[in-house]
Amino acid sequence: SNLSASCWSRLHPVNMFNNYDLKFHHSKALTSPYPGSHIERSRVPEDKVGWLTEWKDYSPVEYTAKSVLAGPSWADPQINDEGFSPKFNERDGEVERKSLSGLYVVEDGRPRNPAGRTGLTGRGLLGRWGPNHAADPVVTRWKRDGSGNKVAHPVSGKNILQFVAIKRRDCGEWAIPGGMVDPGEKITATLKREFEEEALNSLQKSPEEKAKLEKQLQKLFSQEHLVVYRGYVDDPRNTDNAWMETEAVNYHDETGETMDNLPLEAGDDAGMVKWVDISEKLELYASHSHFIRLVTEKRGAHWSEDPASGCHE
Repeated sequence: SNLSASCWSRLHPVNMFNNYDLKFHHSKALTSPYPGSHIERSRVPEDKVGWLTEWKDYSPVEYTAKSVLAGPSWADPQINDEGFSPKFNERDGEVERKSLSGLYVVEDGRPRNPAGRTGLTGRGLLGRWGPNHAADPVVTRWKRDGSGNKVAHPVSGKNILQFVAIKRRDCGEWAIPGGMVDPGEKITATLKREFEEEALNSLQKSPEEKAKLEKQLQKLFSQEHLVVYRGYVDDPRNTDNAWMETEAVNYHDETGETMDNLPLEAGDDAGMVKWVDISEKLELYASHSHFIRLVTEKRGAHWSEDPASGCHE
């Protein structure tokens, strides 16, 4: 079924592109207009998404946002700019140009989206040619009643898991409080930094307040954690030449004591922040619902009221 094909592609990121005959289902990367613009993508029929399907008349729209062309520190120059010779499929100085999904094709000097055609060339809103690496910290706890007992869902009988969600300012959708990996930054540092900035508003705190937050968070972020997903993300910002990849990691507060003492406060790119009960009814940004679902499966928590609904590894 389409559901199982879609689930498969997202659950097996490491093997996804080793065989280019495998069909990868991306849908958000085909939507128009392109985020933050009036640009319409060229329409790509489902049977023409894969690069192995010949399509001589393919004429995608070229678009790179002005904010990217302005040359901020997080963005590459244009591909033909003098002095710019990126080393694709490898570590390029401080910039990681390797894909989490294996080698990608470079054609006419431009990297090619391993998931297929998107109807748009250039970089859109993305800074890097090729993979743009992000990190998504999924911070969870069990839902508890007034007496501190775990709350089970009345239909599935499984305990309800909660996660810290932010409401994105750019599109108004609820999401995991993640963000981009800075050049040279370790992924573990990105996960912790993004959570502090987005969910605890650390950028607006005094040095004393920030130090206190750091001390409390250290316990949570230094414990054993669960890597939920590593690979390509079906993201509305993706183009034929630039795409999002992420590492989603679950940090679970089993007793709830660590996070109970942390004041959630929206910051940076977040409009709101709160604990959200996890279930299949959640509608989240990009591929975030899939990451959340994987966490519930790993933790044996409630997801669906329908016992037959399955998307298992």
